[in-house]
Formats: sequence, structure tokens, C-alpha cells
Amino acid sequence: MEYKVKQQDKFRYVEEGQGEPLVLLHGLFGAMSNFSDLIEYFRHHNKVVVPLLPLFDLDILHTSVGGLERFVHRFIEARKYEDVHLLGNSLGGHVALLHILKHPEKIKSLILTGSSGLFENGMGDSYPKRGDYDYIKRKTELTFYDPKTATKELVDEVFEITNNRLKVIKIIALAKSAIRNNLGEELNQIKQPTLLIWGNNDTITPPFVAREFNRLIPNSELYFIDKCGHAPMMEVPDEFNVILHKFLKKQNEPATVI
Repeated sequence: MEYKVKQQDKFRYVEEGQGEPLVLLHGLFGAMSNFSDLIEYFRHHNKVVVPLLPLFDLDILHTSVGGLERFVHRFIEARKYEDVHLLGNSLGGHVALLHILKHPEKIKSLILTGSSGLFENGMGDSYPKRGDYDYIKRKTELTFYDPKTATKELVDEVFEITNNRLKVIKIIALAKSAIRNNLGEELNQIKQPTLLIWGNNDTITPPFVAREFNRLIPNSELYFIDKCGHAPMMEVPDEFNVILHKFLKKQNEPATVI
């Protein structure tokens, strides 16, 4: 399903549904299409928001995890969102973590799936000469447990990015920024309920990364999904949505007094 991209000032975003905002942050090679099943399911329960992150629009000095976090902060302020459920995949998870550490006041819960911030095997570590479509296809397929999830349309999107010299420079800058910006010593400051949904077959942020997030973030719960790689919301959307919906409903249940 196609969703209308709205614009406010320099912010471009999708916003569907009503209720508490569920803000979705995509990863390094991500786009709104990564969240299509999630948008379609949750627009009946929440105000689902997908800001289009300016991965290639920031000047090179601000092409970093911190630069993206500042963009997200300005976006949430401009839209006047409150009680935000902030979800990030891959680099988007890293941006979400940095945001909740810097500006926790409007965030009600945090959801991470295949997040960087501790450790990642990035695509930014090695690049072939531009124009090697088969290489890009193989690398894109490694994102998933089932290589068929990497459709031609998806591979074409990644190939277009990696065939643009300036975009490649910015991808490498973001990947290096993510590696430098390790949050291990700060994660214990996160007070919000946190949900970790991880693919058991994730080779980019492997399962041990999820367990470490679970250990370091105080109020966190971890779910693994079998036969699933780095982007569970794309590869196993039905199972992902059930886990997430249960978590979100729990955030609105009245606290039990013992």
C-alpha cells in the first residue's frame, strides 16, 4: 500500500492513524518500504510515523549518528509528539538509543530490532568497485535468513545508492560513526520499558548483541525469532507485530498495586 508523504518545513514523513505516536526509524540502507507491514497493522491502533531520515542530505561534517539524532529531536519537537513509542531498526535503533539518552522526556517506550550501538558487521566496511551488481545482491541477501526476501526492487535500491560516489562516502561516514559511537557504558541510564526483537539468524548484529542490550538496559525484555535475519519487521512481519502489539498494550495497562 502506498502512503502519502507529508511535509512540514524540511521534514518529510508518513503519518497514519490515531493514538499514541509509534515513530519508526529506518536503517542505513532502509526506507519507508521496510515498514509497510508494520504501518498497515498498527495504523489501526496508533499514530504511526515514519520520518524520512536525511542519510544523504546532511553535510559531511554532520553525517553521523549524532547528526541524525538531532534531526529526529527537531522532528519530534516540530510535530509536538508526546508519549512516543520509538522504534529503530539497525542504524535507526542506534539513533533511537542516542535520542532516548539525550531527550528521554517525551519517550514512553523504546523498541529495538537488529540495532547497532554495541557491535555490528557493517556493509560500510568494504566496497567493491562501483557497478558490481552481483556483489550488492549477495550483500543485500545477507541481511535476511531467506535470500528471497531481498527482492529485485530492494537490491536495485541498494545498488543505486552504492553506485553514487557521494552517497557511498556518506554511507561509510555513517558506518564509521556508528562504530565509534559505542553506547555500552550509557545504556544503564535508560529508564523506559524497552522491547528487543531479534532475528536468531542475524549476522549483522548477531544474537549475542541482543543479549548484551538485554543485560545493559535495566527495564528490557528480549524476544528471538527463529529463521529470521537482521530485519524481522520485513522478514516475519506477522510474528513481529504480535510481539510488538502485546508490548504496547502492556504500556497502557494500569499499574498493579501490591
